Amino acid sequence: MIIQQLNIIKKTGFARPATLLVSLAHKYKSDISLEYKGETISLKHSVKSIMDILASGIKPGCNIYIKAIGTDEVRAIQSIKDCLIEKDIIHS
Repeated sequence: MIIQQLNIIKKTGFARPATLLVSLAHKYKSDISLEYKGETISLKHSVKSIMDILASGIKPGCNIYIKAIGTDEVRAIQSIKDCLIEKDIIHS
């Protein structure tokens, strides 16, 4: 199991980042989830995952946690982190 803390810097809506997180999670066999304010959201349920992320109220300056459990957990976490940095959603 790997847990990565990420600090959100994106100042506009979180719909695209939510869609991106779910899309990236589907590329890996590991179970991947987002944790925010004590709530855990599985990133493997497509539309439900996106709606749950949006409903969580993630804002700029907040810390979220991405957790991966599985055979490709290291690659999954690194890929998600790299993509979010590239899209200026989190700090490097």
